[in-house]
Amino acid sequence: MRFGSLVLGVIGLLVGAIWILQGAGALPGSFMTGQRLWLVIGIVVAVIGLGLTYRGLRRPAGS
Repeated sequence: MRFGSLVLGVIGLLVGAIWILQGAGALPGSFMTGQRLWLVIGIVVAVIGLGLTYRGLRRPAGS
């Protein structure tokens, strides 16, 4: 469970970062470039990914 959360969290962080950059117009070449909607979606996905990464990295209770 911890490993799965970690993997999904890192993927979420990476995808979220890409969508943030595309939504902000810093990463051109997509229909998402310059679209505020993708900036917001990227922020949400990155925050969820950060939470999953934290959950995957924290020490189990009782250790």
